[in-house]
Amino acid sequence: MMFSFFEYLPMQYRQATEREWQIRKMIWSFKDGKSYLNVAWMIANKLHQVFGDDVKNIVFACVPASSADKNELRYKGFASAVCKFSGAINAYEHIRVSGDRLAIHEKFDSKSLQKVQVIEFDKDFFRGKKILVFDDILTKGFSYARFACQLEKIGGEVLGGFFLGKTVVRML
Repeated sequence: MMFSFFEYLPMQYRQATEREWQIRKMIWSFKDGKSYLNVAWMIANKLHQVFGDDVKNIVFACVPASSADKNELRYKGFASAVCKFSGAINAYEHIRVSGDRLAIHEKFDSKSLQKVQVIEFDKDFFRGKKILVFDDILTKGFSYARFACQLEKIGGEVLGGFFLGKTVVRML
């Protein structure tokens, strides 16, 4: 199960509709740790729609951002709000991030060879749990797939993913 709330048009497409600009700005604001309560309500409502009362047995886990600082800014309050609004179980405190990785939009150069991000999981917490993964943008799905596979390797059952936006491309 993969669900995205919005289509996201990357900045390489300068000609965008007013609606596409609104979506961009909302997603950028979310990534900056702002305006996350509206997104949390949207996610919580979808969790209830998909899982009903069983939402209380679902672990909500966010794919970590590119650094520990960005991860905290983007997901600490957001994950807490989603779980408060929905009744889901918050995984935020059971995933530790150290180091940095390149964000998808960053260019690869010789400095990037030095970047390493380490994600540590509380294996006992995730073992045997049903998990819904969240990521802000789905482009090719590599971050989601790596994260979901790690959760399954430690004994979790990944039910699928919710994404705030899904990258779309236009023919130029």
